[in-house]
Amino acid sequence: MGNLSIGTQGASYYDWARKGKIYVAYASVTTPVIYSTAAGTGGPLLWNNSLASGSAVNAVILAVSAGLTTATSVASTLGLTGNSGQTSAPTSTTTIDAVGCTYIGQGTGTSPACNTYRIGTVANAGSFFMPTHTLDTGAITTVNVLPSWVDIGGAVIVPPGSWCSLAAAATATSGVCRVGMMWVEIPI
Repeated sequence: MGNLSIGTQGASYYDWARKGKIYVAYASVTTPVIYSTAAGTGGPLLWNNSLASGSAVNAVILAVSAGLTTATSVASTLGLTGNSGQTSAPTSTTTIDAVGCTYIGQGTGTSPACNTYRIGTVANAGSFFMPTHTLDTGAITTVNVLPSWVDIGGAVIVPPGSWCSLAAAATATSGVCRVGMMWVEIPI
């Protein structure tokens, strides 16, 4: 992860991180919902509302992570989804567990332009599904899904007025996942 150049002028992950433009978010999600539903989507739920701030960005997804801490009763996969048409904040949101800039100690001015939530209800259900992790029904003591990062390498772009999140291929009933997302915000 990180060897791919992204954005204009071939800037590397290091270059964007040094500019304070790479962010990570973490969420703990119980019973991740199927990507084709709008209610309760999340883990983390990233909404690009950058037009409201006057400095529009594309949120470019670099990597996602997931770890299963309570087995699901439905075998499924976890992966990325998203859609456009999100002109106002998702409803029924819960606060993200953690979000921050990867340039440690930069303080003021390094908050993301995009909003992040643990879960929320989006205007339009996911329009695609990109599987990244397996969710197993086996006991955690025997089949442990350890946290692992999957390099997305900028293949998913979240323009202003759109959202992106991790979701399941089938609602992962009773499953508890610890999930993360890393993205860079590139001015447009």
